[in-house]
Amino acid sequence: MSSNNLKQKYQNEIVPKLAKELGLGNLLAVPKVEKVVINTGMGESSRDKSFLEAMKEDLAKITGQRPKVCRAKKAISSFKLQAGDPIGLAVTLRGARMYDFLEKLFKIILPRRRDFQGVSAKSFDGRGNYSLGLSEQTIFPEVDYDKVNRVQGLEVTIVTNAQSDKVTKRLLEAMGMPFEKNG
Repeated sequence: MSSNNLKQKYQNEIVPKLAKELGLGNLLAVPKVEKVVINTGMGESSRDKSFLEAMKEDLAKITGQRPKVCRAKKAISSFKLQAGDPIGLAVTLRGARMYDFLEKLFKIILPRRRDFQGVSAKSFDGRGNYSLGLSEQTIFPEVDYDKVNRVQGLEVTIVTNAQSDKVTKRLLEAMGMPFEKNG
């Protein structure tokens, strides 16, 4: 998917349209997506080395980039957790990989979900960022369903430089994010 159709669409169509819509004189003032963070928590599975490696492999296939292992900062005895134990995986995408991932997410992954009616318009954080939870990694075509021994959820956070949720929603709609009709 290295054609970067979404990036070209953003630069050639979305920026001029949003500048006019938002009343911005300078095209550089138009909001943009700065990065996309994909992460997953390991929970009880963090002790299983083979599961950690399999999930690292799946995330690398999904994003095209090797994930970072997030480790516990403190020991928490009630969770049987020691400082330094792996507790999750995270990938931060920028540039061409980010646009490729967003295009794949908007056009292929989200519409493939069962009974998909659109994503919620209530998942903004108040500062112009949007978070989306995916219940399993197997909805990505790169993941071989037969090799998955345990289904794991993912969280996708789209970080923008927009100051308000309304502007962010407009930006994501223009980029092709399928929001709910009543949202």
